[in-house]
Amino acid sequence: MVSIGNEMKINKFLELNPEVPRDLLYGDDSADFSAYNTAGFGRIGEVTPPTKLSAPKGVPWLKYMANVAALSPMDNVKFGEIPEGVTRLGGTFVIEGDKVTYGWSDAVPGDEPPIEDVVRAAGA
Repeated sequence: MVSIGNEMKINKFLELNPEVPRDLLYGDDSADFSAYNTAGFGRIGEVTPPTKLSAPKGVPWLKYMANVAALSPMDNVKFGEIPEGVTRLGGTFVIEGDKVTYGWSDAVPGDEPPIEDVVRAAGA
């Protein structure tokens, strides 16, 4: 699993997602988001058609927005600027050996693929 952020942001992510094993998480804190670029992930606004931002199922809207703010890479931001990292989107991959058997790119922060698709691709 790859996430944007420094050690503090990764720790917050793991606190919010205790089911994610720490040793399976890589934090991309590079200035150019090299891991995200390599994975082919996009930015907010690049999705066509535009997708409405909504909280994941079962998560209250205000809690979702508070966590988005806490997890967003906004270090050294000047007033009025939107940091590059805030616009970055993630995704989900299923990998077997060196082959990607499933790929999903998020349309908005907190987006998620249909779990049945991920499970099927994983052969479970």
